[in-house]
Amino acid sequence: MDTLQYLATGFGVALTLNNLMVAAIGALVGTIVGMLPGLGPINGVAILMPLAFALKLPAETALILLAAVYMGCEFGGRISAILINVPGDAGAIMTTLDGYPMAKKGLGGVALSISAWSSFIGSFIATCGIVLFAPLLARWALAFGPAEYFALMVFAFACITGLMGDAPVKAALAAIIGLSLATVGLDSNSGVYRFTGGDVHLSDGIQFIVLVIGLFSISEILLMLEQHFLNTGLIKNTGRAMFNMKEVAYTWWSTIRSSVLGFVIGVLPGAGATIASAMTYTLEKRLAGPDAKFGEGDIRGVAAPEAANNASAAGSFVPMLTLGVPGSGTTAVMMGALALYNITPGPALFTQNPALVWGLIASFFVANFILLIINIPLVGVFARMLQTPNWLLVPAILAVSTVGVYSVHATTFDLVLMSVFGVLGYLLRKQGVPMAPLILGFVLGDMMEQNLRRALSITNGEIGILYESTISIGLWVLSALMLIVPPLMRLRRRAR
Repeated sequence: MDTLQYLATGFGVALTLNNLMVAAIGALVGTIVGMLPGLGPINGVAILMPLAFALKLPAETALILLAAVYMGCEFGGRISAILINVPGDAGAIMTTLDGYPMAKKGLGGVALSISAWSSFIGSFIATCGIVLFAPLLARWALAFGPAEYFALMVFAFACITGLMGDAPVKAALAAIIGLSLATVGLDSNSGVYRFTGGDVHLSDGIQFIVLVIGLFSISEILLMLEQHFLNTGLIKNTGRAMFNMKEVAYTWWSTIRSSVLGFVIGVLPGAGATIASAMTYTLEKRLAGPDAKFGEGDIRGVAAPEAANNASAAGSFVPMLTLGVPGSGTTAVMMGALALYNITPGPALFTQNPALVWGLIASFFVANFILLIINIPLVGVFARMLQTPNWLLVPAILAVSTVGVYSVHATTFDLVLMSVFGVLGYLLRKQGVPMAPLILGFVLGDMMEQNLRRALSITNGEIGILYESTISIGLWVLSALMLIVPPLMRLRRRAR
């Protein structure tokens, strides 16, 4: 009963005129930022945080603005992933696997609209989870140490083999390439430069935006040019811009399962939307059976990762609010906003400043509805981008990609590196090597290495810590099953 009273107080804060306007502005800005490849929620929140402080917004209003931007970015990341096969951020990587094939079949509008609906459901379920289970889940998340996180990363990579069906070797190769690229740069523990070739531009490592733009955007441009001259594989548009109720029913349970799993993963500090979307995609592909069309334009392959990454984004607020531990890179930036207002997140925050906490939680519901209202009517506008002729679309994609990469460090080296990755991505895709495991390997590689080192430092190099806890053992067993069971099932089907 106390929870409902607190939530009612929160709605009293979130539904004031100023906070409603701020939530609407943040949702719109977040959607635009999210659809621009490479920017992502961290950049969106980081850009607006000093602006919110400079305008002397109250603490709860500033947090509502930043939270709306965060949620809007998670909504917007699917747009470029579906339309031009370039994920807006790492969480949208899985969406490209079926979203872009749907667009090529003339179902870009359907993919956009069902992804907006799934994003809404995922965020809504996760927000309800925050209201009901936040303290309990925060205590559970404390059980995850570096050894458990390392096992979780291994499980995520084991899941990668399940993404590619009959091409596990190519998926493993892509993941290894991604892990290798993640090792480039300064080793934070020893201070040694690794695999930089003596070039100072690589001292900070390879930037995510450079890699993702090169592998997805530039390689896609090369493929589009090839298809243009061969007059094959061009994207078409059937004109239908909205899902129907049959498609909602078809994806309903996939969306619900992915929302719950995405929220649980989001509660784990540092796990994030990338792991959530990869695991849910793998789960839905397994449940769908061998006759499913995952990777070829299955609508469940769009609904599941979109529900998961939005649920994960909402779930990442649980450790931030209850423990004072950032659940993701974006909530780490938001903790900086709290510091600007001399507010310390943690268990005491719920009693010392309940209006702030519950106002923020209530704003999740408000911003989620605003995002649905904004995104559904704009589906037709986004889908019409598919009708843009190649002679205009290719230079536009190239211009956006170049500006996005150059804005990171303002150096031409990043543009050259982007081009190199573009050619590499083109050659790998021509050989049937999937890009999603490569990007996942790159994104998770640093976290995997750091958690392994922390775990081994606790025991002075004794590897037994990696399989001591019940959680670690469970994750290792699941990883083994993910590696063993799929090949056995494929052999069984071939035998039949």
